[in-house]
Amino acid sequence: MKKVIIAITGMPGTGKALASNVARELGLPVYVLGDVIRNEAKVKGILPTGENLGKLMLEIRKKEGKGVVARKLIPIIKKERNKFVIVEGIRSLEEVKELRNFYKVVILGIHSSPIQRFQRLSKRGRSDDPKNWNDFRERDERELKIGIGNVIALSDFMILNDSTIDKFTNRINGHLKNIIS
Repeated sequence: MKKVIIAITGMPGTGKALASNVARELGLPVYVLGDVIRNEAKVKGILPTGENLGKLMLEIRKKEGKGVVARKLIPIIKKERNKFVIVEGIRSLEEVKELRNFYKVVILGIHSSPIQRFQRLSKRGRSDDPKNWNDFRERDERELKIGIGNVIALSDFMILNDSTIDKFTNRINGHLKNIIS
């Protein structure tokens, strides 16, 4: 049985974590690439601010290659018994390539307007969330430099998150059920 990775991508604040929660409710295991960076920061004693995590992410990718974050998850995913596995936060085609070396990969892209994303991130309260519009734009630019736009453009499925949480979770639920059936 070849595992299928459902790779969730989207700019910060599009609803990737919400989509992962829907996947968990369907019994799917979820692995978050951002957690790899947050864990690395914790090990190194780095305060998990947006700026610090962004610098660390770029540093790790520069030192170990653009696909390194996904590569670090592969041994963990190999132990997973479920045929379908969610990997949240794919940011580059190199990460997709790393996963495709071992698994079938289906990319699920999520899109929202910058204003909607900024409003969501302002309310979320995570330590790496932007404090103002300038921080938000800088984070977007950093994500785009890594190559997230290419992954979004090549998504197998695209979901627009521009309405209520219920409508979005219903859309995600339908897409996930379609993929795993």
